[in-house]
Amino acid sequence: MQPADGLTDTLMAGGPAGLALALALGYLLGSIPFGLLFTRAAGLGDIRKIGSGNIGATNVLRTGRKGLAAATLLADALKGIAAVLLGGLIAPEGALAGAAGAFLGHVFPVWLGFRGGKGIAVFLGVTGALAWPAGLIACALWAGTARLTRISSLSALVMAALTPLATLVFGTGEEALTLAGLAILAYWAHRANIARLLAGTEPRIGEKSEPPPPGGAGA
Repeated sequence: MQPADGLTDTLMAGGPAGLALALALGYLLGSIPFGLLFTRAAGLGDIRKIGSGNIGATNVLRTGRKGLAAATLLADALKGIAAVLLGGLIAPEGALAGAAGAFLGHVFPVWLGFRGGKGIAVFLGVTGALAWPAGLIACALWAGTARLTRISSLSALVMAALTPLATLVFGTGEEALTLAGLAILAYWAHRANIARLLAGTEPRIGEKSEPPPPGGAGA
C-alpha cells in the first residue's frame, strides 16, 4: 500500500485521484437537503409534500416562513462555496470538480432517491467562489429579473444563461465552460417550469402552486 503521506501528496498534486475526490466531496456537500432539514426542524413536516414538492428556497417560501426560505437559500449557496474552496485545496483543478459535484449533489441527492432541487442557489454559490465579480453579476441578474417579473424560475433561467458569459469576462474559459454545463443542467431541471412559462401558468413568487405530482417535484 502507498504510505499515507504519499497518498496525500498524490491527491494534493491533482490528477484523476484528486479530481475524483474533489468531485465526490462536492457531491456529498451538495446533497445535504437544507430545505428539507430546516422545514422539518421547524415542525412544518416534509417540504416535498408542500407546494410544488421541491426542496429549494422558493418552495420553502411557500410555507410562509421567509426566514426559513432565506436560511435555505444561504445554506445552499454556502455548500456550493465550500465545495469549490475544498476542491481547490485538494487539487489545482479541483475547484471546478467541486463546483460540478455540489450542483449534481443538490439536483440528484442519493439520500432522496436522486430527486433534489433545481440547483440555482448552489449555482450562485459556486459562481461567487470561482469568480466573485461574476457571482455579483449573477445575483444582480436574478434579483433584477425577479423584481421585474416576480417569477423565480424565469429569474433563474435568465441568470443561468448569462452568468457563463460574465464568467468568461471576469474568470477563466474553463470556469465559464463549467458553468455553461451546469446552466444546461439547470435548464433541464426547469423543464416543467419552462413549459408553464410558455403556457403562461407559472406561479409568481409567494403564490401557491399546484400540489406536487406523484413521485416528482415541481418548481
